[in-house]
Amino acid sequence: MNISVKRFTVIAMLLAMTIVLSSFSIPVPGGHLYFNDLVIVTAALMLNPVEAFIVGGLGSFLGDLFFYPTPMFVSLVTHGLQAVVISLLISKKEHPTLKDYVVAVTIGAIIMVVGYTFGRSFIYATPKAAMLKLPFQIVQASFGAIMAVILHTRLPLKRFLK
Repeated sequence: MNISVKRFTVIAMLLAMTIVLSSFSIPVPGGHLYFNDLVIVTAALMLNPVEAFIVGGLGSFLGDLFFYPTPMFVSLVTHGLQAVVISLLISKKEHPTLKDYVVAVTIGAIIMVVGYTFGRSFIYATPKAAMLKLPFQIVQASFGAIMAVILHTRLPLKRFLK
């Protein structure tokens, strides 16, 4: 795969943003709300599935590794799968519509919420901890999805990849 320096730089910047935003959170019952979903979903709308996995999965994994390592493998799988699925759904469309974006990010949000709910149940050995955070996971996933669609459809972000 031949990748331009410009494209590589954009991917690296999105990866770094994902890692850094993994350290910023709002405390909520059962854990924290993180802002990295916005970058992950935006990257998934812009990039191919492999690049989206690097930003979403690897970025979240490294962010957790540096700041709170317990869920790092859950983050790798969950955000990685979320990014790949969104990217695949959008990249299949030659000219995606708003409906296409909404469907893709909604499926991605469901993957994120379900993945973290099951992951937390496993990591903390109790579904109660996961269920306590469930409403906040839904808020986090919704915020990331909505803001990413707005950013992607209103700003010409893809021009940075050409």
